[in-house]
Amino acid sequence: METKEAVTALAALAHETRLSIFRLLVQVGPEGIPVGQIGEEVKVAPATLSFHLKELSHAGLISSRQESRFIFYTVNFERMAAIMTFLTQNCCQGMPQECLTVAETPLSSCCDTNSKAKPKE
Repeated sequence: METKEAVTALAALAHETRLSIFRLLVQVGPEGIPVGQIGEEVKVAPATLSFHLKELSHAGLISSRQESRFIFYTVNFERMAAIMTFLTQNCCQGMPQECLTVAETPLSSCCDTNSKAKPKE
């Protein structure tokens, strides 16, 4: 991913409503969710929702498909992974395998694995 593409995607996510929509779609998974349900979940009027969905679509973060009379939206998980890779590709001095595993989250633990909080006794 090029820097310009990352900036476009991150700018699309840099709005509370769009970030809420994106997180909802991530939670729902690859099957997606109909537009009406998105509006209900994030409590956004249809015209406003349409604007935010367009912005996320233009950034390549989500896509839509029509089933019968419903339009479903889903996250572009490949694009999401590309953004995550872009943000972490130089982690640990260019050796992310040293500090990242597929199961590890949050990313903040990436470079300082010794700083994990110790349980209270």
